[in-house]
Amino acid sequence: MSYVGPDFDPPQPRRRRRRALTMAAAALVPGALLGWLLYEAVGGDGDGAGNAAVRSSESPSSAAPTPSTTTDDKPPGPTPTADSTSAPAGSGPLKGKVVVIDPGHNPNNFQHTAEINRKVNIGTNWKECDTTGTSTNDGYTEAKFTLDVAHRMRTLLEKQGATVKFTQDGDRSWGPCVDERARIGNDAHADAVVSIHADGAGAGQRGFHVILPGKVDEGAADTGPIVAPSRALGERIAGSFVRVTGNAPSNYVGDGTGLVTRKDLGGLNLSTVPKVFVECGNMRDSKDAAQLTSDTWRQKAARGISEGIVSFLRG
Repeated sequence: MSYVGPDFDPPQPRRRRRRALTMAAAALVPGALLGWLLYEAVGGDGDGAGNAAVRSSESPSSAAPTPSTTTDDKPPGPTPTADSTSAPAGSGPLKGKVVVIDPGHNPNNFQHTAEINRKVNIGTNWKECDTTGTSTNDGYTEAKFTLDVAHRMRTLLEKQGATVKFTQDGDRSWGPCVDERARIGNDAHADAVVSIHADGAGAGQRGFHVILPGKVDEGAADTGPIVAPSRALGERIAGSFVRVTGNAPSNYVGDGTGLVTRKDLGGLNLSTVPKVFVECGNMRDSKDAAQLTSDTWRQKAARGISEGIVSFLRG
């Protein structure tokens, strides 16, 4: 998801930090992101490592062809079929658990600009239904990426016994809108909801980050009950993502922790169950893009996120 669009505030400048990030990471994700910091300290680099440079903005490159925001959506329109229950879960540690996977955006959104531009209520205000998502410089779209990772996650989680539902599977002409995406997780009484995205920030801005819900109590939004469990979910995912992929947390948001709290996202504001967004990397950076377009790396990303979910649900 790009940082231009309905669900995002203007970019926030950040101060340069170095060793302080080590303490922040260790404090926020005990034992998890610390693994990355140790890896970096001994000279880790290569395809799995992130750029250690710190940039001053989280806004995407102006050259992004379809910069869009992270959204979870709900439009009127074709009834989704992908949010139905997955194949009957077998035995496993997650038997009886429900996981909702929200693949960000829809591959067909660009053909339905009027529909996705209509405003929906996200509790705190009104924002566009959804956006098209971003893409790599070579045209590999965020929507295609998120569906691929979601399918891989579903396979992994079902093997653990979970019941898995999607908010969309590219089988509807557009959407769903952000409010409907939240409602799908709520109606499923999901034990965990994860929205999959890839960012559209500037070149040189690298790494993943997990977006957590902030405390919001306004209009239809009341995140108080889910703030703590969502943070626990996000911390488990961040730590697992580092361990499995070898990738660094974002060098442009989160102060090196890989965790960012936001109050402006409809998909989080309207959720009544634990939910986070995962920005797996920056599609507008050539090094991150090389990973995001790799089958091998996408499998690692799916594993990292899924193992974080399993860890959270098993307690």
